[in-house]
Amino acid sequence: MNKSTHFSGQPIFSQLLKLLDKGKISSIAKAQRSDHYYKKFKTYEHLVTMMFACLSNCVTLRELSTSMMACEGRLNHMGIDYTPKRSTISDGNKNRSSKVFEAIYQSLYKKYGFFLSDSGNTDKLPKGLKLADSTTIGLFKEILKTSGRKRIDGKQKGGIKAHTVIDADRRAPSFIHFTSAATHDTCLLDELKLEEGDFICFDKAYIDYKRFYKWADQGISMVTRMKDNAVYKSLEELDIPDKCDDRIIKDEIVTVQTENDSTKPVSLKLRRVAFYDKTKDKVYVFICNNLDVEAEVIANIYKRRWYIETYFRKLKQNFPLKYFLGDNQNAIEIQIWVSHIVMLLIEVLNKRVTRKWAFSNMVSMLSTHIMSYIDAVKFLNNPEKAWSEKRKENIGAKQLNLKFSSA
Repeated sequence: MNKSTHFSGQPIFSQLLKLLDKGKISSIAKAQRSDHYYKKFKTYEHLVTMMFACLSNCVTLRELSTSMMACEGRLNHMGIDYTPKRSTISDGNKNRSSKVFEAIYQSLYKKYGFFLSDSGNTDKLPKGLKLADSTTIGLFKEILKTSGRKRIDGKQKGGIKAHTVIDADRRAPSFIHFTSAATHDTCLLDELKLEEGDFICFDKAYIDYKRFYKWADQGISMVTRMKDNAVYKSLEELDIPDKCDDRIIKDEIVTVQTENDSTKPVSLKLRRVAFYDKTKDKVYVFICNNLDVEAEVIANIYKRRWYIETYFRKLKQNFPLKYFLGDNQNAIEIQIWVSHIVMLLIEVLNKRVTRKWAFSNMVSMLSTHIMSYIDAVKFLNNPEKAWSEKRKENIGAKQLNLKFSSA
């Protein structure tokens, strides 16, 4: 009998599923009416199937159905009692709204968001800072309009753009909005629900002086980079304190011309900070509609914006978003939402592990042992010890069998 404390009575995938609240998912499905007309393949079963595809890197429906069929004896650990057919999965991806998976993700973020706080952040950052950006995912056919020129043959692949907001002290997005790749990034600003005291950072693609003027009146602060061709007027150059980062080379108050809601011309006051990056030998110019923030803090805020770029890289490198299990927008959105759900759950697992793992290494480990009976946390804390104990037990079992057979 296996006495090792590193080996579990349930596969790793089942242990990951335990982080889900099946009752909450049922209530969300009921509210969204996502199980209406479905006798089988309920929302939970659909979610589990797509999570299995995500973690096992299945790129076709046949591969997914066959892989689950091979694990049929362990399906009870997943909370499902049958292997869904290819047509069933395809119909579910096409007909069940992606909104229910968005609601499931948001419920998980609400439950685990505090647990995903980044305690390693030592920069001076305002409380509740939000980071906004978008990433484009190329598609295999022209499902959604993409930007750029068409090929010589006149054909053009589609693309979906995920407009994303991440809290600077969290490891997962708090908001995601999907559009075609050709949609301008500023559409995200129309979807945001910001309140007085909020602070948001984004790149030059989101510059909208009219909106920044409105935000300043509402007590909403922003930081971004100034465009190279921006027209502004300098009002006052501020002194840079001796204790300030020596890479801050200029700090001033400027005005740019814009208009208010009644299209009346107005002047918008902005803080303009020039930052010299020694490693790249390049000057970056940041602007902020909050005139009271320190110059060094403004630079640190924009530096933190790269956190969202890191998140996008982790998403695209570790999950199969080059191949989709459906050729319609709803199926594509479902697969992206499920990828975010899996990422969030793995981040929760990562926070429970004391040993430091690179995210890609952890995903690779979980994918390799997705149906292995291993205590995930204990194994990830010390995999060498776990396999050493297992090997000793196997040797002991063989010696015992030899002893009894010789007797």
